[in-house]
Amino acid sequence: MLGTRLREIRVDAGLTGRGLAALAGWHSSKVSKIEHAKQAPTPDDIKAWCQHCGAPAEAPELIASLRAVEGMFVDWRRMERTGLKLAQESVNPLWERTRRFRIYSGWLIPGPIQTGGYISALLTSIMARRDLPDDIEAATQVRIERQHVVRQPHRKFAIILEESVLRFRIGGVDTMAAQLGHLLTISTLPTVSVGVIPLDANRSAIWPTEGFFIYDDEQVAVELVSGYLTITQPREVAMYADTFSMFSKQAVHGAAARQLIATAINALDS
Repeated sequence: MLGTRLREIRVDAGLTGRGLAALAGWHSSKVSKIEHAKQAPTPDDIKAWCQHCGAPAEAPELIASLRAVEGMFVDWRRMERTGLKLAQESVNPLWERTRRFRIYSGWLIPGPIQTGGYISALLTSIMARRDLPDDIEAATQVRIERQHVVRQPHRKFAIILEESVLRFRIGGVDTMAAQLGHLLTISTLPTVSVGVIPLDANRSAIWPTEGFFIYDDEQVAVELVSGYLTITQPREVAMYADTFSMFSKQAVHGAAARQLIATAINALDS
């Protein structure tokens, strides 16, 4: 474990946690948080740590370990152990630094374009299924506030949905009607492109996969039944980018996509 190795380097140097923090100009609790995996160090943190502990040669290998850790699987129990609000807040820095979002979903309307009602319905289900503390209102607000990035002109969102996503009734008829109406509106923004893969599309070339987010060309996030996977290896990120491109070619966009959304809204009355 990265934190354990950093602790060994500090102890070997004869430094206390507070002593190292003082040398590095950090808050007094930062060393403890890093060593106990409550806070991930940055590459600069690792360089400073090793420098002040008299072990600068250790830094490159530890930074490589950090990269690997960032690509590790995290189970939901660990991510959500203190509730859904903090889990939602944990991705805010990633959203803030990303300029290009590419999102594929075969299950749900993705987070950047969800309505409050849809978010609340999803999180309520997650809370009950995973037996979590009830902080739904606060967690929903975090998600809604994060959506300000969708309207910022320097960002781009390319979203591909399976048509089935438009038909899954999350939160009931009224919630879905509001969500699909919002989807129609959001699809007209200059920062957003929405494509829908029709149910009758020929899927011989590529079939539905797990949903994923591509953040710039830096990393991919995949939500699985048991946890959250972050992929940072360039070769693997490129594979997801290629897959997104293939999905985009299968999808309809613009007026054709909006027609499928409108048809799904009309079907709610049946």
